[in-house]
Amino acid sequence: MAVSKWLSFTSSRDWLYRLTFAHAGLRSVTSDLGDSTVMHCWAPKAPKQCKPNLILLHGFGANAMWQYAEALGHFTPRFNVYVPDLLFFGGSYTGRPERTEVFQARCLMKLMNVHGVGKMSLVGISYGGFVAYSMAAQFPEAVEKAVLCCTGVCLEERDMAEGLFRVTDLEEAKRILLPQTPDKLRELMRFSFVRPAKVLPSWILSDFINVMCTQYLEEKRELIEAVLKDRKLSDLPKITQLTLILWGEQDQIFPLELGYRLKSHLGKNAEIAIIRNAGHAVNIEKSKEFIMHLKSFLLADCPSYWHPVRALLGDPLVQRER
Repeated sequence: MAVSKWLSFTSSRDWLYRLTFAHAGLRSVTSDLGDSTVMHCWAPKAPKQCKPNLILLHGFGANAMWQYAEALGHFTPRFNVYVPDLLFFGGSYTGRPERTEVFQARCLMKLMNVHGVGKMSLVGISYGGFVAYSMAAQFPEAVEKAVLCCTGVCLEERDMAEGLFRVTDLEEAKRILLPQTPDKLRELMRFSFVRPAKVLPSWILSDFINVMCTQYLEEKRELIEAVLKDRKLSDLPKITQLTLILWGEQDQIFPLELGYRLKSHLGKNAEIAIIRNAGHAVNIEKSKEFIMHLKSFLLADCPSYWHPVRALLGDPLVQRER
C-alpha cells in the first residue's frame, strides 16, 4: 500500500526530529568539500570557544536524527555538538569511487575543518564507530576521546566463514542490513533488539523502507563490502586516545566477543561497558544506560558531574570494566 509523504508516519516523525534538533540549537548545513563530495551536518547555530566539540556518528538504518535525538539534549549544554550524515546517508554523497571507512574519515575531517573544529571527541554507533576509529587513527592530534558503540572494527574477513555471525554470507548480511521488504525489516529488528516490537503493520514498515532505505542502495552495499574485504586484526592500527567500548550484551550483529577483542587490542587506554538485556540497537533499547555511560566517560574531567554519575554505575543492569 503506497503512502504519500503527507500521510507518511516516517516522514512526519522525521519532521519532528528536525524540530528537536533546531530547538537544541543546531542548524542544518550542507557543505561542498570539492572533488564531487558534499556532506550534510547538523551544527551549532552559535558554537562557543569555551565548549569542547563532540561529533556524533550514526550507523546504518534510520538517519542520524533518529539515532541521536534522545541523547542530544544531554550534551548540547556542555558541548558544541555536530551530527553529520556520513557519505550516502541523508544529504551526503560523493562521486568518487572510494567506499572505505578511511575515506569516510578523511571527508569527515575536511567537513570539521570547514566548521572550524580543531579538536573533538567522537561517538560512533556501529558503522559510525568504524569511521570514528579511523579518524582517531589518522588524526590523533585532533581526536581527544572516542566512544565505540557495538563497533566491530576488530572483525576479520574469516570470522563469517568460521561462524562468528548469525548470517553465513555477505549477500545475506546486505539483504538484512539494507531491508527492502517488511519481512526483511522485521528480521533486522529481531537481530537488533532483545525485545523487538511484536506488532508492526506491513504498511508502516514499507513506509519506513521507502523513506529511509532506498536512497543510494548500491553505494551502501559497497560500504558493507568494504568493511569486510581483506580485513585482518593484524592490520588494524592501535589508537592511543582514551576510548570507551560500549556494547549490548546480546548483540547479534556484532557479537560481544568483538568488544572484548577490541579491548584486548587497545589495552590500558580503553575500558569496556556492557549493557545487559540489550542488543545491537543499545542506544534505542537502553537509551538511559547508553546516555549515562556517555556522560560518565565524556565528562569524566568535570568534578561537578563525575561523582553522581559514578554512583549511578552501581545499577545492576550495567557492567563496566577497565
